Amino acid sequence: MSLFRLGSPAESPHIIRGEGVYLRPGEMRDFEQWSSLRERSRDFLTPWEPIWPPDDLTRLAFRRRIRRNNEEIERDETYPFFVFREEDSVLLGGLTLGQIRRGVSQTATMGYWMGARHAGKGYMSRAVRAALARAFGSMQLHRIEAACIPRNGASMHLLKRCGFREEGYARSYLRINGAWEDHVLFAILDSDPAPQQTASAG
Repeated sequence: MSLFRLGSPAESPHIIRGEGVYLRPGEMRDFEQWSSLRERSRDFLTPWEPIWPPDDLTRLAFRRRIRRNNEEIERDETYPFFVFREEDSVLLGGLTLGQIRRGVSQTATMGYWMGARHAGKGYMSRAVRAALARAFGSMQLHRIEAACIPRNGASMHLLKRCGFREEGYARSYLRINGAWEDHVLFAILDSDPAPQQTASAG
């Protein structure tokens, strides 16, 4: 997989740098950007996500989210990242490496979301590649899994472009937007060939 840069010594060890993007855990200073992007992208995201709680976009809920995320990182269970454009630190979306299983598994599940106005510009492909480099590098994971609703062609295309392979079909797999949805299952291994670096949208 492609190498990642840790950046300057003063940087958080959890920052991941990719091609024109960087990923880091959320902080309270991100609330305004995050809540604005999520609200403007509500219609775009709703078909692909669980139902949002009524208070989801409030500052209090965001504070609880950040606290919970930090605890999950400390326990090496889940690494939730925000994705930013490198040139101006504009928030683009989010990517999570979660459900980490160590021991004989060394596996995690990847999920992601992109703000509506930033979709289709290649940012998420770059973020996924950067996250995979970290996952298969310092995180010492062996396998990353992902799942997509079958009608989400853009997401399936992104995963294939980033080197994931389709492995199966899970009926009624996750409850999305209030309904149990079938999902196509994907995975990538640390031993799989690195994907081609392309400028195609995603």
